[in-house]
Amino acid sequence: MKSLVTGGAGFIGAHVVNELVKMGQQVVVLDDLSGGAIDNVNPAAVLVKGSITDAALVENLFTEHRFDYVYHLAAYAAEGLSHFIRRFNYNNNLIGSVNLINECIKHKVQCFVFTSSIAVYGAGQLPMTEETIPLPEDPYGVAKYAVELDLRAAHEMFGLNYIIFRPHNVYGEYQNIGDRYRNVIGIFMNQLLQGKPLTIFGDGKQTRAFSYITDVAPYIAASVNITKAFNQVFNIGADKEYSVNELANTVIEVIGLKGSINYLPARNEVMDAYSDHTKAKHYFNITENKFTSLYEGLGKMASWAKKVGARSSSVFGNIEIEERLPSAWLEIKNG
Repeated sequence: MKSLVTGGAGFIGAHVVNELVKMGQQVVVLDDLSGGAIDNVNPAAVLVKGSITDAALVENLFTEHRFDYVYHLAAYAAEGLSHFIRRFNYNNNLIGSVNLINECIKHKVQCFVFTSSIAVYGAGQLPMTEETIPLPEDPYGVAKYAVELDLRAAHEMFGLNYIIFRPHNVYGEYQNIGDRYRNVIGIFMNQLLQGKPLTIFGDGKQTRAFSYITDVAPYIAASVNITKAFNQVFNIGADKEYSVNELANTVIEVIGLKGSINYLPARNEVMDAYSDHTKAKHYFNITENKFTSLYEGLGKMASWAKKVGARSSSVFGNIEIEERLPSAWLEIKNG
């Protein structure tokens, strides 16, 4: 079997590639390295540097290789920032996805595995289930849900099989801790390693269920082997939710460095977001004892983060709308 993994040099994508290599698959990685790193890519995989927004490149890649499966993990997943980079968000997260779907249809790919997000739900009823009607509240969630809808339409019209995963707040090794706009755990660890206070938007009472990477990536990789999962949607990740305040204090504990918290004005975000995973547990035979506790997962990530060291935080240079941009981000942009 041969698979294409978009975003395979990034965080979740690199772990999915590792799992596919273990399964004996031939893997081609397509990544523009904007958020990932060459060192993350399994040496058994072939790396093609480029973007999913390059329709000609994507077409040539499918012509050169006969992919059985496509795992689409490439995205710019800065949910809060997506309000202010709408064109960039839709070009990368929606149009780029359509380029892939077109080629999958043309080349009769057996299954398209798409990593969506619980951002599609918005401020839905808790816990969010796959039956919850999506009402995304930010452009990132809108783009993800639009791709989901397009996959369903492609299946109905052309027979393209798909599997949609909606993971949430995934963390672990390979995460880009130098990205100041997304991945709160990486941001916290990077701030501690730099001797800076942890920054929290609002009062820190907002809740999320933080998911360690090994509780997500293996199931995404192996999903194509479970044909009953075809054309289904799955929430996947940890069950227990924590406040951001609880998270911050636990990160300080596992890193083992002195830390303080700097509370910033609240931004426009969903206050509470966690989902039900009954369906995924049933389809993929996931039991409670397979989940990694927050303390254990953070400890593993902290050990890795201390080895790789603090990363410089790049500034997103193409803010399209400055109105209502959080002051901390505006200061960064103008700094």
